[in-house]
Amino acid sequence: MLESSPKKNIYLMWLKWHFKEVPLKILKVSKGFLVFNFNYFSVFSLLKTLFAPWRKYKESYGRGFDLKRFLETFIGNMISRTLGLIVRVFLIFVGLLTEIFIFAISVFIFLFWFLSPFISIYLLILGIQLI
Repeated sequence: MLESSPKKNIYLMWLKWHFKEVPLKILKVSKGFLVFNFNYFSVFSLLKTLFAPWRKYKESYGRGFDLKRFLETFIGNMISRTLGLIVRVFLIFVGLLTEIFIFAISVFIFLFWFLSPFISIYLLILGIQLI
């Protein structure tokens, strides 16, 4: 927050606010969005359980050995793991894509904030020249 002091130069206060305080807040908010998105899509959790069965659907092999039952159970469990892999890879991809999008928007906002005074001055000069 800006302090109101009659001894401080308002232009220096504006420069400090515009080029120091607000960019730090933009970076802090951007970091918060990136961390939230990473946690929202649970990327680390999805990577840890990449080959786990989908929604823990897993059949037991039972007691004894019956080749037909073993193959049915094995194939069912492999289908469940494959489905889990496909869904998790898709969610990781969407999460990382969203992360890249948030990062790009944050960089754009950050650069726009820094360049806005210069763009305003340029447009003002351009407007005066057009008159």
